[in-house]
Amino acid sequence: MNLTPKTLLRASIAVALVTIVLKSLAGYITHSMGLISDAMESFVNLASATFALAMVTIAERPADEGHPYGHHKAEYFSSGFEGILIVGAAVAIFWVSVQRLLAPQPLEQLGWGLALSIVSSGLNAGLAWLLFRAAQARRSIALEADARHLMADVWTSAAVLVGIVAVHFTGWLWLDPLLAIGVALNIAREGAKLVWRSSQGLMDQALEPETQALLRATLERFAAGVPEGGRLCFDDIFTRSAGQRRFADLHMHVPGDWTLERAAALRDALEQALMDAVPGLRVTIQLLPLGMEARATRLPSDTLEESHP
Repeated sequence: MNLTPKTLLRASIAVALVTIVLKSLAGYITHSMGLISDAMESFVNLASATFALAMVTIAERPADEGHPYGHHKAEYFSSGFEGILIVGAAVAIFWVSVQRLLAPQPLEQLGWGLALSIVSSGLNAGLAWLLFRAAQARRSIALEADARHLMADVWTSAAVLVGIVAVHFTGWLWLDPLLAIGVALNIAREGAKLVWRSSQGLMDQALEPETQALLRATLERFAAGVPEGGRLCFDDIFTRSAGQRRFADLHMHVPGDWTLERAAALRDALEQALMDAVPGLRVTIQLLPLGMEARATRLPSDTLEESHP
């Protein structure tokens, strides 16, 4: 994936503008509350993609004196903001749909409306696929949030189209606003999930279990692969994620009679092994003599002790 996050988010802004025009026109000519609600969600796409672009730009800034660990957490603000916007759009769609449910209106020119909606959904689906790939490759929660929102928009549009066809064949006008209410509830759920995930990232959530297991396996392989491995002990392993960057802190216990140069050389080799195993990882290893602990309180679930005779 050669496209940068900024390029993809600029494309998301452009697609959002196009879909706003297409879906608004579709809603206008058909008088469908489902299509109108779909168009309202596209405004959220535009706002969230614009904010995500700003946050990704900040996240790319290098570490400085005031932010020695970098600006990676800015991406969590992007996904959280997007989640809040999604929930707000859901409330607005729900309110308008209830009004239309109480006073149904006939649908018109369904052919053109459906065609415009299908074109806009195709654009969103293609862009979401690109965003998902880039998010996975770059570990970008901002890109993932935008991709998930676009896919929610695609499924929403699909449900609206099915509902409109059902209204056409059954004549049940109340089905259109009822479907829009369902759309509102669905996108509200998606928005709540984004807000929750962002909050966990801002609170220094530990790395995923698979990555933690990989770190432990790397420690075991390292100890088994060096002559001094039988005299090493690792414990107090703590991990956290900050946007695209991942962090790990641990203690490495070595014999107390070793020289600092010998222990530091081994620590440097271990840091390299861990960073090779987990791309984007920043490791901090504290050297301690065997039998000494840096603090009295430890969390058993987050530690790994490997004792050797």
